[in-house]
Amino acid sequence: MTAPHRALIVIDAQQEYFDGLLPIQYPDRDQSITSIQTAIKAAEQTGTPVVLVQHELPAEAPVFGSGSATWQNHPEVVAHEDAAAKRVGKQFSSIFADTDLEVWLREQGIDTITLVGYMTNNCVIASAAAAEPLGFTVEVLADATGAIDLANDVGTASARQVHETLMALLHSNWAAVTDTATWTEALRTSAALTRSDLITSAARGRSTR
Repeated sequence: MTAPHRALIVIDAQQEYFDGLLPIQYPDRDQSITSIQTAIKAAEQTGTPVVLVQHELPAEAPVFGSGSATWQNHPEVVAHEDAAAKRVGKQFSSIFADTDLEVWLREQGIDTITLVGYMTNNCVIASAAAAEPLGFTVEVLADATGAIDLANDVGTASARQVHETLMALLHSNWAAVTDTATWTEALRTSAALTRSDLITSAARGRSTR
């Protein structure tokens, strides 16, 4: 098997998810940002490109307002801005929508993207799904992402329920889901990670009923 040519994509690790209107609830946001920093350091140590993505809306927007305090990256990520291989601004959930990221990844010969950051229930899942028709292999680090509690006219779901459900969903089709420690070892050994598939996941799901 050919060794994966990876890039670490840090999605929206911004203060909005810590001090703004969308605080991450699960996993613990302080632990998840530590895992994100660990992943960034592992990437830097192995010469793996790091891409920093920031969601950016007009300055008057209630969230991610351009130039606002909560638009800024978390300090743990700011420390790595100068060393980043690429920085991307986006306005949609997917990291590929109206950005030049796909072109850049292909220019670098990247075939595998590792997603960390926020939120599991928005930009992470949207980006993983968008990568499928583009032909990129996707990895997601469960302890370096995070979700929020949700409630609307349709129902409610805790952040833990949202996060764990979407990790299982991602691993069933769109991404190899693992933790930062396992990924770091795979990075250092140039090993590929494996994911499940819909047929296997469905069979195992039926067996638990």
